[in-house]
Amino acid sequence: MNTILLLFGGKSSEYEVSLSSATGAYQNIDRRKYNVLLCGITKKDGRFWLYEDDPAKIADGTWTDGRKVPLSVDLSDGSLSVDRDGVIEHLRPDAVLPMIHGKYCEDGTLQGLFAVAGIPVVGCDCQSSAVCMDKAVTKAIVAIETGLKTARGIVVKAENAGTQAEIDAVRRAAEEAFGYPMFVKPARAGSSVGVNKVKKPEDFARALALAFAEDTKILVEEAVNGREIEVAVLEEHGRYTVAHPAEIDCGSSEFYDYETKYISDASSFYLPARISPEKQEEVRGHAEAIFRALDCRGLARVDFFCTRDGEEFVFNEINTLPGFTPISMYPKMMVNEGIAYGELLDRLIQTAIRKGN
Repeated sequence: MNTILLLFGGKSSEYEVSLSSATGAYQNIDRRKYNVLLCGITKKDGRFWLYEDDPAKIADGTWTDGRKVPLSVDLSDGSLSVDRDGVIEHLRPDAVLPMIHGKYCEDGTLQGLFAVAGIPVVGCDCQSSAVCMDKAVTKAIVAIETGLKTARGIVVKAENAGTQAEIDAVRRAAEEAFGYPMFVKPARAGSSVGVNKVKKPEDFARALALAFAEDTKILVEEAVNGREIEVAVLEEHGRYTVAHPAEIDCGSSEFYDYETKYISDASSFYLPARISPEKQEEVRGHAEAIFRALDCRGLARVDFFCTRDGEEFVFNEINTLPGFTPISMYPKMMVNEGIAYGELLDRLIQTAIRKGN
């Protein structure tokens, strides 16, 4: 029986989503094959805890009040050190299953920590995670290596937008490049946190400030008028399962923002997407090409826009640790391919164990 360390929580703005993803994963991991250790990371101070209380308390965040002991990663021998009132216990997991989204995990930081310790991690490694987290870097690589179209955009760093004159200069540059409406988003954040659709000049500065609250590097992009198409990719030892694409209909929402994804019922989805079989095959090919170009492994969800005339796909972004909540699209797409939630987790874990670091 393999021992798996299931990570949840974390210091990112996607803390609550992580709790839901981790709950879903814990409920579906095959206990006949895996001994599951739960590691919670607190939102405020980022402390690691071995959680030993009721798993049902994870979803609503009350796990922090439950029974837990301090945990640290021993970089010398690939073990986890647990401090039980001064008595140190060493645990040796066979792999880490991260259910943490956004900063301080999806960006490669935790993958790097466990790589140094020699503990395999499910999904992309440190380098590809970091690359895929940065939307600007991702799009540059995709454009060069695949030739696929991406939305026109301008990269802005905090040190170059500190005065009103600098903000006005950025706004004018975006207006000249592609005009309104436009999106202002953090370059390195997920779940549409800090993203705003700007329709008029007077809203630009506020959108910039909201994006900078999440990251010191932001992306100002043209708004692509198209359907939102998502494709799930599963990699196992060089073999690829590319799911049939799903389509997100945002309904009354301006775009697929955080509230639409996780809170409201404004959106709906279509699986498979409402595009021709030929276009479905085309976008599946694009998704695998992007996955390979970015040196991904394990899993990722690749997102596109399909222009309203249905003729062209525009690459939007890639998520190397997509949501695993009960309503998340990645597991839904894989279920549609005949891979049940529990089987999906098993295949991801076994891939990580066999590959090592």
